Amino acid sequence: MIETAVPILASLNADETINFYTEKLGFNLVANWDGYLIFGKDKIQIHLWPCNDPEIPKATGCFLRVTGIDHIYAQYEPIGIVHPNGKLGIKPWRMKQFSVLDNNGNIINFGEEIK
Repeated sequence: MIETAVPILASLNADETINFYTEKLGFNLVANWDGYLIFGKDKIQIHLWPCNDPEIPKATGCFLRVTGIDHIYAQYEPIGIVHPNGKLGIKPWRMKQFSVLDNNGNIINFGEEIK
């Protein structure tokens, strides 16, 4: 049985990525192995691998299923990290969601299922 998945995104600069994920997103830095970064928050982890091609993060991202999306959005929106085209809204696929671009250009979608 598969129980969970861990996204692995590209990081263009380890120090800037650590700052973004810890200071802006509120994740904990779990490990840094020569620029391979592991962050954790609540029940999830996000890994980032060192990358020198700025085009790669522009084409990658992940989707995080959450609860309490209004609270999360209220934390991220005032600090200016919500994507201009990814404001909080209800999608046709029965998700309330919004999007953040990290410091590298990876898109992180946050979604809560509408019951």
